[in-house]
Amino acid sequence: MTRRAHVRLALLPGAGARLRPTLTVGAVAALAGVLFAASAQLAHGDSGMRTPSNLAELVEAETSRVDDLSAHAEHLRAEVDQMSAATADGPVERPDVAQREGMAAGTVAVTGTGLRVELDDAPASSATIPGMTPDDLVVHQQDIQHVINALWAGGAEAMTLQGERVTMTSAFRCSGNILLLHGRVFSPPYVIQAVGSPARLRAALDASPGLAVYRQYVQAVGLGWSVRTEDKLELPAYTGSADLRYARLPDGTDPLR
Repeated sequence: MTRRAHVRLALLPGAGARLRPTLTVGAVAALAGVLFAASAQLAHGDSGMRTPSNLAELVEAETSRVDDLSAHAEHLRAEVDQMSAATADGPVERPDVAQREGMAAGTVAVTGTGLRVELDDAPASSATIPGMTPDDLVVHQQDIQHVINALWAGGAEAMTLQGERVTMTSAFRCSGNILLLHGRVFSPPYVIQAVGSPARLRAALDASPGLAVYRQYVQAVGLGWSVRTEDKLELPAYTGSADLRYARLPDGTDPLR
């Protein structure tokens, strides 16, 4: 834009030498004014808010915000529970039924005897075993699922995976050798704890066809596998959302049976 105006004025007799310096200085001053105004807006902004200047600061800021919101949500949930208990009037449901429903939903902490099951990847040295691939040396999602299903089938009253309470709405998946559960990321070893009859729980694990295959790889490549009876397990209550988004129980189905 400046260059075109400069050429056009130079064609006027006697005017080019006088007007060209004035036009150039004026254009530079105008551009400088625009740049200074833009810099001031970026530095201060109309709202006076300061934004993170790099990705690390953004991650730190968002992580802190999530922690604050989670703490606030937990505080509000506790207030709701207190107000519900304080305002309840009239007959209430049987305490044993309320306890059973709370255990099934995962909303109450559970203490009792049970089993602790641990699965782990094979040692790095197992990669030299002929015929084995890297896929054979890690714990897979279906391995963890076999354990959880077997423990439920064995009468588990409550269960945790990596310390997270497992409920009817819990979903997890493995990506490589990491586990994603309830918005958190975990690495092996994977620990599953279940409250229930240790004898029945062990029998259910032994009867699982999927775990029979897993134990073959335990012998072949050294995958980690241990089952231990615990006299006193303390499983925390689930504090996340329990809303069903993608599934619902069929009509007439009792989840407590």
